[in-house]
Amino acid sequence: MQVALIGAGLIGASWAALMAFHGHDIAIFDPSPTAEDDTKNVIQSAWPDLEKLHETTRPIHWEKITFHTSLETACQNAEWVQENTPDRLEVKHQILSEIENFLGSDVPIASSTTALMPSAIQRNMQHPERFFVAHPLNPPHLIPLVELVAGALTDERKLKEARAFYEDLGKTVIVAKKERIGHIANRLNAALYREAVYLVSEGIASIKDVDLALSEGAGPRLAAMGPHLIYHLGGGERGYASYLDHLGPAQENRWADLGSPTLNTETKHRLIEEFQIAYPDQKPEVLRQKRDQLLLDFLKAKNKFKF
Repeated sequence: MQVALIGAGLIGASWAALMAFHGHDIAIFDPSPTAEDDTKNVIQSAWPDLEKLHETTRPIHWEKITFHTSLETACQNAEWVQENTPDRLEVKHQILSEIENFLGSDVPIASSTTALMPSAIQRNMQHPERFFVAHPLNPPHLIPLVELVAGALTDERKLKEARAFYEDLGKTVIVAKKERIGHIANRLNAALYREAVYLVSEGIASIKDVDLALSEGAGPRLAAMGPHLIYHLGGGERGYASYLDHLGPAQENRWADLGSPTLNTETKHRLIEEFQIAYPDQKPEVLRQKRDQLLLDFLKAKNKFKF
Protein backbone atom coordinates (compact mmCIF):
# COMPACT_ATOMS: atom_id res chain seq x y z
CA MET A 1 0.00 0.00 0.00
CA GLN A 2 1.13 3.58 -0.67
CA VAL A 3 1.20 5.39 2.69
CA ALA A 4 1.59 9.13 3.17
CA LEU A 5 3.19 9.70 6.53
CA ILE A 6 2.71 13.31 7.63
CA GLY A 7 5.16 14.36 10.33
CA ALA A 8 8.34 12.39 11.06
CA GLY A 9 9.10 13.15 14.67
CA LEU A 10 9.48 10.53 17.37
CA ILE A 11 6.16 8.83 16.55
CA GLY A 12 6.17 9.33 12.79
CA ALA A 13 9.67 7.93 12.30
CA SER A 14 8.81 4.87 14.37
CA TRP A 15 5.63 4.35 12.31
CA ALA A 16 7.76 4.63 9.17
CA ALA A 17 10.06 1.83 10.36
CA LEU A 18 7.14 -0.48 11.15
CA MET A 19 5.25 0.18 7.93
CA ALA A 20 8.36 -0.17 5.79
CA PHE A 21 9.22 -3.43 7.55
CA HIS A 22 5.80 -4.78 6.53
CA GLY A 23 6.35 -3.86 2.90
CA HIS A 24 4.43 -0.62 2.45
CA ASP A 25 5.68 2.21 0.25
CA ILE A 26 6.15 5.22 2.53
CA ALA A 27 6.12 8.86 1.39
CA ILE A 28 7.19 11.04 4.31
CA PHE A 29 6.41 14.74 4.66
CA ASP A 30 8.19 16.83 7.28
CA PRO A 31 9.39 20.42 6.83
CA SER A 32 12.40 19.99 9.15
CA PRO A 33 15.72 20.20 7.27
CA THR A 34 17.02 17.26 9.31
CA ALA A 35 13.91 15.10 8.92
CA GLU A 36 15.36 12.75 6.30
CA ASP A 37 18.57 12.04 8.19
CA ASP A 38 16.77 11.74 11.52
CA THR A 39 14.15 9.36 10.14
CA LYS A 40 16.72 7.19 8.39
CA ASN A 41 18.61 6.90 11.66
CA VAL A 42 15.46 5.78 13.48
CA ILE A 43 14.65 3.21 10.79
CA GLN A 44 18.22 1.89 10.77
CA SER A 45 18.15 1.57 14.56
CA ALA A 46 14.66 0.02 14.72
CA TRP A 47 15.21 -2.56 11.96
CA PRO A 48 17.25 -5.11 13.98
CA ASP A 49 14.65 -4.89 16.77
CA LEU A 50 11.85 -5.59 14.29
CA GLU A 51 13.78 -8.53 12.86
CA LYS A 52 14.27 -9.94 16.35
CA LEU A 53 10.64 -9.39 17.30
CA HIS A 54 9.28 -11.01 14.13
CA GLU A 55 12.04 -13.63 13.96
CA THR A 56 12.86 -12.89 10.35
CA THR A 57 15.57 -11.12 8.38
CA ARG A 58 14.60 -8.51 5.81
CA PRO A 59 16.58 -5.92 3.87
CA ILE A 60 15.63 -2.26 4.12
CA HIS A 61 14.26 -1.23 0.74
CA TRP A 62 15.24 2.43 0.88
CA GLU A 63 13.83 2.96 -2.60
CA LYS A 64 10.36 2.36 -1.11
CA ILE A 65 10.86 5.17 1.45
CA THR A 66 10.78 8.68 0.00
CA PHE A 67 11.07 12.08 1.65
CA HIS A 68 9.18 15.20 0.64
CA THR A 69 9.02 18.86 1.57
CA SER A 70 5.78 19.20 -0.40
CA LEU A 71 2.49 17.83 0.91
CA GLU A 72 1.25 17.43 -2.64
CA THR A 73 4.03 15.08 -3.69
CA ALA A 74 3.88 13.14 -0.40
CA CYS A 75 0.16 12.54 -0.88
CA GLN A 76 0.42 11.60 -4.55
CA ASN A 77 -1.26 8.21 -5.11
CA ALA A 78 -1.66 7.75 -1.33
CA GLU A 79 -3.97 4.94 -0.25
CA TRP A 80 -3.55 5.60 3.47
CA VAL A 81 -2.53 8.66 5.49
CA GLN A 82 -0.97 8.54 8.97
CA GLU A 83 -0.87 12.06 10.41
CA ASN A 84 1.63 12.72 13.22
CA THR A 85 1.78 16.50 13.51
CA PRO A 86 1.99 18.37 16.86
CA ASP A 87 -0.96 17.85 19.18
CA ARG A 88 -2.51 21.27 18.68
CA LEU A 89 -5.95 21.62 17.17
CA GLU A 90 -5.08 24.59 14.96
CA VAL A 91 -2.13 22.66 13.51
CA LYS A 92 -4.31 19.63 12.74
CA HIS A 93 -6.98 21.80 11.08
CA GLN A 94 -4.43 23.54 8.87
CA ILE A 95 -2.59 20.42 7.76
CA LEU A 96 -5.79 18.47 7.07
CA SER A 97 -7.26 21.30 5.01
CA GLU A 98 -4.16 21.09 2.80
CA ILE A 99 -3.94 17.30 2.70
CA GLU A 100 -7.52 16.92 1.48
CA ASN A 101 -6.70 18.91 -1.64
CA PHE A 102 -4.32 16.16 -2.77
CA LEU A 103 -6.25 12.98 -1.91
CA GLY A 104 -9.10 10.99 -3.34
CA SER A 105 -12.25 11.53 -1.25
CA ASP A 106 -12.25 7.96 0.10
CA VAL A 107 -8.61 7.73 1.28
CA PRO A 108 -8.55 7.12 5.06
CA ILE A 109 -6.81 9.69 7.25
CA ALA A 110 -5.65 8.35 10.61
CA SER A 111 -4.31 10.66 13.31
CA SER A 112 -1.78 9.63 15.94
CA THR A 113 -3.08 12.32 18.31
CA THR A 114 -2.36 11.61 21.95
CA ALA A 115 -5.24 13.50 23.53
CA LEU A 116 -7.35 15.46 21.03
CA MET A 117 -10.82 14.18 20.23
CA PRO A 118 -11.56 13.22 16.63
CA SER A 119 -14.82 15.19 16.43
CA ALA A 120 -12.91 18.37 17.17
CA ILE A 121 -10.24 17.59 14.59
CA GLN A 122 -12.58 16.55 11.75
CA ARG A 123 -15.17 19.32 12.08
CA ASN A 124 -13.78 21.53 9.27
CA MET A 125 -12.89 18.74 6.84
CA GLN A 126 -14.33 18.37 3.36
CA HIS A 127 -14.73 14.62 3.93
CA PRO A 128 -14.83 14.12 7.71
CA GLU A 129 -16.25 10.61 7.32
CA ARG A 130 -12.79 9.31 6.32
CA PHE A 131 -11.07 10.61 9.48
CA PHE A 132 -10.43 8.78 12.77
CA VAL A 133 -7.84 8.51 15.50
CA ALA A 134 -5.33 5.65 15.39
CA HIS A 135 -3.23 6.34 18.46
CA PRO A 136 -0.11 4.23 19.10
CA LEU A 137 2.02 4.08 22.21
CA ASN A 138 5.67 5.04 22.03
CA PRO A 139 7.58 3.49 20.35
CA PRO A 140 4.97 2.41 17.76
CA HIS A 141 7.29 -0.08 16.06
CA LEU A 142 7.48 -2.12 19.28
CA ILE A 143 4.46 -1.45 21.53
CA PRO A 144 1.59 -3.57 20.16
CA LEU A 145 -1.39 -1.37 21.02
CA VAL A 146 -3.29 0.92 18.66
CA GLU A 147 -6.42 2.71 19.87
CA LEU A 148 -9.08 3.50 17.27
CA VAL A 149 -11.49 6.33 18.06
CA ALA A 150 -14.26 7.52 15.75
CA GLY A 151 -15.48 11.08 15.63
CA ALA A 152 -19.13 12.08 15.37
CA LEU A 153 -18.84 12.20 11.56
CA THR A 154 -16.64 9.12 11.03
CA ASP A 155 -17.92 6.36 8.77
CA GLU A 156 -17.82 3.16 10.84
CA ARG A 157 -16.64 1.28 7.78
CA LYS A 158 -13.37 3.20 8.02
CA LEU A 159 -12.76 1.71 11.47
CA LYS A 160 -13.17 -1.77 9.99
CA GLU A 161 -10.61 -0.89 7.31
CA ALA A 162 -8.33 0.47 10.02
CA ARG A 163 -8.56 -2.64 12.16
CA ALA A 164 -7.51 -4.77 9.21
CA PHE A 165 -4.69 -2.38 8.27
CA TYR A 166 -3.15 -2.21 11.75
CA GLU A 167 -3.64 -5.88 12.55
CA ASP A 168 -1.71 -6.62 9.34
CA LEU A 169 1.12 -4.62 10.94
CA GLY A 170 0.99 -7.01 13.91
CA LYS A 171 -0.87 -4.55 16.13
CA THR A 172 -3.32 -5.26 18.92
CA VAL A 173 -6.30 -3.04 18.09
CA ILE A 174 -8.84 -1.70 20.59
CA VAL A 175 -11.82 0.53 19.73
CA ALA A 176 -13.16 3.22 22.05
CA LYS A 177 -16.94 3.23 22.37
CA LYS A 178 -16.98 6.96 23.16
CA GLU A 179 -14.64 9.90 22.68
CA ARG A 180 -12.76 11.21 25.69
CA ILE A 181 -9.65 13.36 26.07
CA GLY A 182 -6.65 11.01 26.11
CA HIS A 183 -8.66 8.07 24.70
CA ILE A 184 -8.16 4.92 26.83
CA ALA A 185 -4.50 4.08 27.45
CA ASN A 186 -3.36 7.61 28.23
CA ARG A 187 -6.26 8.16 30.63
CA LEU A 188 -5.03 5.11 32.53
CA ASN A 189 -1.46 6.42 32.33
CA ALA A 190 -2.61 9.83 33.53
CA ALA A 191 -4.43 8.36 36.53
CA LEU A 192 -1.35 6.39 37.53
CA TYR A 193 1.03 9.31 37.01
CA ARG A 194 -1.22 11.65 38.99
CA GLU A 195 -0.89 9.48 42.07
CA ALA A 196 2.84 9.01 41.44
CA VAL A 197 3.25 12.80 41.49
CA TYR A 198 1.03 13.13 44.57
CA LEU A 199 3.08 10.59 46.55
CA VAL A 200 6.26 12.54 45.81
CA SER A 201 4.80 16.03 46.29
CA GLU A 202 3.34 15.06 49.68
CA GLY A 203 6.60 13.53 50.85
CA ILE A 204 5.06 10.05 51.13
CA ALA A 205 7.73 8.41 48.97
CA SER A 206 10.76 9.29 46.86
CA ILE A 207 10.70 9.24 43.07
CA LYS A 208 12.99 6.21 43.12
CA ASP A 209 10.72 4.24 45.44
CA VAL A 210 7.57 5.21 43.53
CA ASP A 211 9.18 3.98 40.31
CA LEU A 212 10.33 0.76 42.00
CA ALA A 213 6.86 0.18 43.46
CA LEU A 214 5.58 0.07 39.90
CA SER A 215 8.44 -1.49 37.95
CA GLU A 216 9.15 -4.19 40.58
CA GLY A 217 5.66 -4.51 42.07
CA ALA A 218 2.51 -3.69 40.15
CA GLY A 219 4.30 -3.41 36.81
CA PRO A 220 5.12 -7.06 36.08
CA ARG A 221 1.53 -8.08 36.75
CA LEU A 222 0.11 -5.23 34.67
CA ALA A 223 2.47 -6.15 31.83
CA ALA A 224 1.07 -9.67 31.87
CA MET A 225 -2.63 -8.83 32.18
CA GLY A 226 -4.99 -5.92 32.83
CA PRO A 227 -6.40 -4.86 36.22
CA HIS A 228 -9.71 -6.70 35.84
CA LEU A 229 -7.95 -10.02 35.30
CA ILE A 230 -5.49 -9.26 38.11
CA TYR A 231 -8.32 -8.75 40.58
CA HIS A 232 -10.14 -11.78 39.19
CA LEU A 233 -7.14 -13.84 40.30
CA GLY A 234 -7.19 -11.97 43.63
CA GLY A 235 -10.71 -13.17 44.31
CA GLY A 236 -9.91 -16.82 44.95
CA GLU A 237 -12.11 -19.58 43.55
CA ARG A 238 -15.06 -17.24 42.91
CA GLY A 239 -12.85 -14.83 41.01
CA TYR A 240 -13.82 -11.27 40.14
CA ALA A 241 -17.23 -11.35 41.83
CA SER A 242 -15.65 -12.44 45.10
CA TYR A 243 -12.99 -9.72 44.85
CA LEU A 244 -15.60 -7.01 44.32
CA ASP A 245 -17.74 -8.31 47.20
CA HIS A 246 -14.96 -8.71 49.75
CA LEU A 247 -12.25 -6.24 48.71
CA GLY A 248 -14.30 -3.66 46.85
CA PRO A 249 -14.73 -1.54 50.00
CA ALA A 250 -10.95 -1.42 50.45
CA GLN A 251 -10.64 -0.16 46.87
CA GLU A 252 -13.20 2.55 47.56
CA ASN A 253 -11.27 3.62 50.66
CA ARG A 254 -8.13 4.00 48.54
CA TRP A 255 -10.02 5.88 45.83
CA ALA A 256 -11.30 8.32 48.41
CA ASP A 257 -7.75 9.01 49.61
CA LEU A 258 -6.11 9.48 46.20
CA GLY A 259 -4.53 12.87 45.58
CA SER A 260 -5.16 15.59 43.01
CA PRO A 261 -1.82 17.36 42.60
CA THR A 262 -1.14 20.22 40.20
CA LEU A 263 2.06 20.67 38.23
CA ASN A 264 2.74 24.11 39.66
CA THR A 265 6.21 25.61 39.91
CA GLU A 266 6.85 24.18 43.36
CA THR A 267 5.77 20.66 42.41
CA LYS A 268 7.78 20.67 39.17
CA HIS A 269 10.86 21.91 41.01
CA ARG A 270 10.53 19.13 43.56
CA LEU A 271 10.03 16.47 40.89
CA ILE A 272 13.03 17.61 38.88
CA GLU A 273 15.23 17.86 41.97
CA GLU A 274 14.26 14.38 43.17
CA PHE A 275 14.59 12.94 39.67
CA GLN A 276 18.17 14.18 39.42
CA ILE A 277 18.94 12.55 42.77
CA ALA A 278 17.24 9.28 41.81
CA TYR A 279 18.70 9.06 38.30
CA PRO A 280 21.98 10.99 38.06
CA ASP A 281 23.67 11.08 34.66
CA GLN A 282 21.00 8.97 32.95
CA LYS A 283 21.23 9.79 29.25
CA PRO A 284 17.91 9.37 27.37
CA GLU A 285 19.54 7.53 24.45
CA VAL A 286 21.16 4.96 26.76
CA LEU A 287 17.90 4.47 28.66
CA ARG A 288 15.99 4.15 25.39
CA GLN A 289 18.27 1.36 24.20
CA LYS A 290 17.91 -0.52 27.48
CA ARG A 291 14.14 -0.04 27.43
CA ASP A 292 13.79 -1.31 23.87
CA GLN A 293 15.90 -4.41 24.54
CA LEU A 294 13.82 -5.20 27.61
CA LEU A 295 10.62 -4.62 25.65
CA LEU A 296 11.81 -6.93 22.90
CA ASP A 297 12.58 -9.77 25.28
CA PHE A 298 9.31 -9.28 27.12
CA LEU A 299 7.17 -9.08 23.97
CA LYS A 300 8.73 -12.22 22.53
CA ALA A 301 7.91 -14.06 25.76
CA LYS A 302 4.42 -12.56 26.00
CA ASN A 303 3.52 -13.67 22.48
CA LYS A 304 3.50 -17.25 23.80
CA PHE A 305 0.66 -16.46 26.22
CA LYS A 306 -2.67 -14.81 25.46
CA PHE A 307 -5.33 -14.15 28.07
